[in-house]
Amino acid sequence: MFEINGVYANRKGEYTVLAINGPMMHVRFSDGSEADLSMRIQGRIWENIISEREAAEAKEARRATRMGHGSVQHFIKVVSLPAAKDMMFTGWQEKVIMVPNPIQASNMNVGDRLIYYGIESGTFFAVATITTAGKQRDPKDYFFTTDLQTAYFFSVDVDADSHRPQYGVARESVELESYPNFRKQKFDPESLLKISEDDFELLAEILTEVSEDDFEDIEDEDEDYVEEDED
Repeated sequence: MFEINGVYANRKGEYTVLAINGPMMHVRFSDGSEADLSMRIQGRIWENIISEREAAEAKEARRATRMGHGSVQHFIKVVSLPAAKDMMFTGWQEKVIMVPNPIQASNMNVGDRLIYYGIESGTFFAVATITTAGKQRDPKDYFFTTDLQTAYFFSVDVDADSHRPQYGVARESVELESYPNFRKQKFDPESLLKISEDDFELLAEILTEVSEDDFEDIEDEDEDYVEEDED
């Protein structure tokens, strides 16, 4: 296992093998100190270190895989919009979503994609990406009104939105393979519905077009307002 001039490590740190004499080897540590060590004992230590490094690399590889596009999950985030004329619902300003179900929260990852659906407006109106791992908090910390003492919260970045929920993508205008009866189903506020990537991309593409058109309309309205004010 050990070779002269080979570099290995134990719990003290890295060392270079200078000489091998029977069951012992003479080594120099990176701090300059030297010692005679048992190759049998150091062999077991080195194997354990290698195993730990491989386990850490495997964990990092799994994390990277979760972050890769092939493993991204897609969800519909159902929210209540009592005042559908603007984007003033709980969690929007803080850029967080609440996930009441701890099992569902444990399976969500950074990089997962969301599309918001407003119950009152009956529209899909925003696309977002999860940017942090879930944190267990008191919902009241984020101004959520609920009987729950704790829930999981994920920070998000908003990728696109319709600026006004009522001008989002109407649920009657799309067909979802993930939920064929979506138009007739009733959902609770703050529920999270897993959908296919195809369904998500369909909604996101339409919503992005709506977002661009709506932004142009808002600019036109602002220009008209300025002209009327000048008159």
